[in-house]
Amino acid sequence: MDRIDIGYLGVALSFLLIVLRVPVGIVLATVGFLGIAALTSLKASWSIVSSVPFELIGDWNLSAVPMFLLMGFLASEAGLTRGLFQAARIFLSRIPGGLASATVVASALFAAASGSSVATSASFSRIAIPEMLDSRYDRGLACGSVAVSGTLGALIPPSILMILYGIFAEVSIGKLFLAGVVPGILSALMFILLITVRVLAKPDLAPRTRVTVSREEKVAALLDIWPLPLLIVLVIGSIFLGIVTPTEAGALGALFAMLIGLARRGLTFGIFSRAVTDTISGTATIFIVIVGASIFSRFVALSGLAAGLTDMLAFAVERPILLLALTSAIYIFLGMFLESVSLMLLTLPLLLPLYHSAGIDLIWFGVICVKLLEIGLVTPPVGLNVYVIKGALGDRVSLGDVFRGTAWFLLADLVTLALLIAFPIISLWLPMLSK
Repeated sequence: MDRIDIGYLGVALSFLLIVLRVPVGIVLATVGFLGIAALTSLKASWSIVSSVPFELIGDWNLSAVPMFLLMGFLASEAGLTRGLFQAARIFLSRIPGGLASATVVASALFAAASGSSVATSASFSRIAIPEMLDSRYDRGLACGSVAVSGTLGALIPPSILMILYGIFAEVSIGKLFLAGVVPGILSALMFILLITVRVLAKPDLAPRTRVTVSREEKVAALLDIWPLPLLIVLVIGSIFLGIVTPTEAGALGALFAMLIGLARRGLTFGIFSRAVTDTISGTATIFIVIVGASIFSRFVALSGLAAGLTDMLAFAVERPILLLALTSAIYIFLGMFLESVSLMLLTLPLLLPLYHSAGIDLIWFGVICVKLLEIGLVTPPVGLNVYVIKGALGDRVSLGDVFRGTAWFLLADLVTLALLIAFPIISLWLPMLSK
């Protein structure tokens, strides 16, 4: 069997095992180890595999993962995110579909603190959907708005997916964070526009609320949530100005989240312990996947699979728009069956050499990649965010309600994706301005 055939076999086996729900880190590490052994020898494979964890642990960029996780857990556990939905609801209640639009705005702010799509969906499925259903909102609109708003956690910095992409693509994580800001805001605005247009066309989807809000209530709502926007500006602003690295920004964000929680008397020793425990657990899970993906990348390189694909797809490499179209089709299709981290780490070793050969900016491709992974979070049959919402609400909604609600929002996502591809400056504007 040729080296490249072993590479194809390894990729196919990896897809099969991941679809069968074998943990992705174990799949990538095992297939990588066995593949390297088949290409070289068992001794050489063991030597390569045993050195990978130590090399990765010494990577300073990886320290950003626990720092941003800790910041998100502290902000959530200490109550910094609690009033987001109510504040957004107060200011947006008068526009058509105001509660659904408030969910989008609140989710975008929450995503900037948590960096996790699943955490965002889980939080707002319990807060926003019951209130929308009580206000006689259409079930599909209520569930769909929460499901797609949760995906903003993958694009709006700090994003764990962007950290992982930056490490494996060997590009600046700080510039990736900045590149995700405008596309994240654009995605949120597209969702709000879709909600408004749909409700104007069919008012029964979201009956208007006739609650009058006083100026005092608006001021009180802003006073309740001001620490979180301040924290976000501190983290993103310090990266933009070149004052700190992303890892240092994560540590700074975690420190300020802790200080704000203490000042507001929302952070107890029990809450702090729970946040640290969740951070350790989340970091360990992510690191296992990273180690597995790194071993798998070495296997792909040794097999010559990446070089073979570059030669085979030379026609696409010469036409970047065709390469992007093929990538989009592959990601949208595979996103129906694989969760986002698995899909990204499985495909990056194959795709990055193609994009490098095509001369495409890898910062820009990182935004496109994460946007495509966002779409996979709400597409059937896997749609991780959909199952998170169903699990949180139980019998109050069906999977059909949630998937039906996300269909319209997928159109908005595809329009946003087309804009990001057609106008790279949307993503690259902030990184170009940064120091």
